[in-house]
Amino acid sequence: MRETIYRLLRKTDNGDWISKGYDLFIMAVAFVSILPLTVKPSHQTGMFPEVVNTMEIVTVYILFMDYIFRWIVHDYISGDDSVWAFVRYPFTPFAIVDLLSLLPSIGLLGPGFMILRLLRIFKILHYSKSFQYMINVFRNERRTLLSVLLIALAYIFFSALVMFTYEPETFDNFFHALYWATTALTTVGYGDVYPKTQIGMLISMLSSLFGIAVIAMPAGIVTAGFIEEVSAEKERRGEDQNSEEQDREDQGRIERNSEEQHGKEQDSEEQHGKEQDSEERHKKEQNSEEQSSQEQHGKEQDSEEQNSEERNSGEQGREEEDADHEQ
Repeated sequence: MRETIYRLLRKTDNGDWISKGYDLFIMAVAFVSILPLTVKPSHQTGMFPEVVNTMEIVTVYILFMDYIFRWIVHDYISGDDSVWAFVRYPFTPFAIVDLLSLLPSIGLLGPGFMILRLLRIFKILHYSKSFQYMINVFRNERRTLLSVLLIALAYIFFSALVMFTYEPETFDNFFHALYWATTALTTVGYGDVYPKTQIGMLISMLSSLFGIAVIAMPAGIVTAGFIEEVSAEKERRGEDQNSEEQDREDQGRIERNSEEQHGKEQDSEEQHGKEQDSEERHKKEQNSEEQSSQEQHGKEQDSEEQNSEERNSGEQGREEEDADHEQ
């Protein structure tokens, strides 16, 4: 039973349409479950609230069952046969996200946490290969990206501190200065807060220029990493195809060798049969010759006995004739 569930839940590229169909079904359910968030409660009139409520209940139960299914087969997914695989699953990132997205709908969190239902979007992204590529990129380049992030945060704090010091009348508090520094660094600049002194304008220009560089660095790193992941995936697919072709060739070679071996064994059996037939014929010929020799020998013995009897009979006749002459 658990193996069947695992084959249903696992990600596969080998043409398992049942598993792919289940993935598409869960993605569709997750997408439908967040649709009610696109409509204001004040606009839900008539039968719409009941439809939304039914939709929410059905989709939550389906997603919760998917959560349970993944829990009971996590030992297969993680490759860990120990009981700790089941203990660790609730603390894995995707399990935490799935559970947090479901808790408001099942009543374990208050209405104020309904926004957590938006986390169900990660359920859709979980089945996206592009999203998996991005995760791999951030995992592989995490040190470089973290360094860029620290540089950006340090510059935001420094520029905000300078602006808050030279233009205290422009910002009500330091948080407002941080807000301005962030928008300036990202080159957004909403215009609601802007510097009024020359030093502030200079810092703003430097922040915009520095922001272009800060944004460009991680963008280039992520793009290069994404291309590498796609190329590596293509290479893996090519290797898998070559491996499958090699396996088929090896299997064909084994079958041909087996057929040749079987043919040789048949030829050997036929040759052995011919040799046995030849030996049997030879034995028969030897037996026939022995029988002929015995018959010939018997005839010679009979002839000798007959000659002996004739000689004895002739000698007896001569003796009788001699006896008659003497009388």
